[in-house]
Amino acid sequence: MDNLDNLKRIIIFVIVVIFPLVIITLALNEKEHHNPYLDELRHTYSKRSEPSVDHSQFEALQVDFSSPHEITAACLSCHTERGKEVLNNAHWNWEREEYIEGRGVTYLGKKNLINNFCTGILSNEQACNRCHIGYGWKDDTFDFSNQYNIDCLICHDNTRLYTKASGAAGYPPMGEDAPDFNYIAQNVGPPTNYNCGYCHFMGGGGNNVKHGDLEFALLDADRTVDVHMGRDALGMRCIDCHVTENHQMRGTYYAVSSTPHNNASCSDCHTPFPHINNKINEHSLRVDCRVCHIPVYAKVNPTKMSWDWSTAGQRADGLPYATFDSLGNEIYLTEKGEFDWKTNVVPDYVWFNGFADHHLTTDLITSDTIYINTLLGSADDPGSKIVPVKIHTGRQPYDTEYKTLIQLKLWAEEEGEGAFWRDLDWETAIQKGMDYIDMPYSGSFDFVSTKMFLPLSHMVSPAEHALTCIDCHHRTESRIRKVEGIYVPAMSYSATLNFYGMMLVWLTVAGVVIHGGLRIWNHNRRIKKE
Repeated sequence: MDNLDNLKRIIIFVIVVIFPLVIITLALNEKEHHNPYLDELRHTYSKRSEPSVDHSQFEALQVDFSSPHEITAACLSCHTERGKEVLNNAHWNWEREEYIEGRGVTYLGKKNLINNFCTGILSNEQACNRCHIGYGWKDDTFDFSNQYNIDCLICHDNTRLYTKASGAAGYPPMGEDAPDFNYIAQNVGPPTNYNCGYCHFMGGGGNNVKHGDLEFALLDADRTVDVHMGRDALGMRCIDCHVTENHQMRGTYYAVSSTPHNNASCSDCHTPFPHINNKINEHSLRVDCRVCHIPVYAKVNPTKMSWDWSTAGQRADGLPYATFDSLGNEIYLTEKGEFDWKTNVVPDYVWFNGFADHHLTTDLITSDTIYINTLLGSADDPGSKIVPVKIHTGRQPYDTEYKTLIQLKLWAEEEGEGAFWRDLDWETAIQKGMDYIDMPYSGSFDFVSTKMFLPLSHMVSPAEHALTCIDCHHRTESRIRKVEGIYVPAMSYSATLNFYGMMLVWLTVAGVVIHGGLRIWNHNRRIKKE
């Protein structure tokens, strides 16, 4: 009996003491320990460089500027090679020479690609190109080789007083409304977050409309909105990540780019394996950092999730009208159609290998839903990772005979010029837009569903707000349940595997019970014999 009592004591000790200790130890090891490398990064990016020159003392900036081109000339008189650099960057050309599998070498970018917001800039340059870093790009006659068309101030004004006028092809307000060019020119420096945000926050026509993770709230957000830019965090600048050398900026925007040209990535600062916990590091082989660290986007102000052009043109009592939601967002405009807005949006997730394709105006429509851009990658591609994206959906016009998407002429200074936003005439706006891009129009149009994929990179949450294991490893509520070709423990389900797994569990239990029972039976039998 002593042996049996000892066996019972050992089993109770294991259950009551050892087993809980093992569980607690494993749980503690799952948490991140203090990472000294993060302290080093914090120290590096908390430093701020002081201006090395006082531009207000420069003789070239003491003149009375009457034209923004004169300011550019003054800048280039000292920065003699900077103009040549700008003429070669993507912010200036709005296109890149890239190779796309199946298309070969292409020249694509915002300059000529279609989208499912305002359909594209072509024939609408005078309005859309308010965000171009130049002066005077109002049509296809713009001279991209003229350095004096460069707008230096839009990126380098440090006063926040410089603006671009609406519908002015990139020019600032002039005449009585002109800003103080002399004061602004004498107070320039490296681009601030406001400089970058002036255009990038306003993509799609308003604050946070297009991207969902880029908006003016980032200029004064706390660390829960963005752990890098937060005022109570590092207060980092856009140019800390989008490092620039000779006016070539690191970073790729896949709504208009096709290849990982000079990409900016988390690993530039954090290395490919930034966690002390190796189990988490293993995830980074196929799961992008942003999946866990951007659990939601549009954290402060809403972002536009859909745009239905098919409803545009309606009138109330013969007049254009608008309706708004409780937050003041436009949900219907006669000139534009219906919109859907959301805040604190959970991303979608797709495989992505850094390369993208785009639907061109010359491509034929062969399905009920058109992908404006396609992020390439799959589970079978070792270079692919799961990434978080915003998917913007649309309904936009297409030619029912030629089976091609339509470029609309939307903007004009006056009524009667064929612009839809002025005249609300579908036929004329379509014909004008297609004539501008030298594409035929059959005279018959309808609307087709479209999707546009926008990878998310900003509004990075602090570690305590990042995703946890259960967010993905869950039978019914996994974040990545729609991602194809993956097996995720606790999410993926196979009736056959479950059946055999349960059989093994029950056989194991039965084996333990039978083995233990035989040991006890054999022990009792020996006792009786004695």
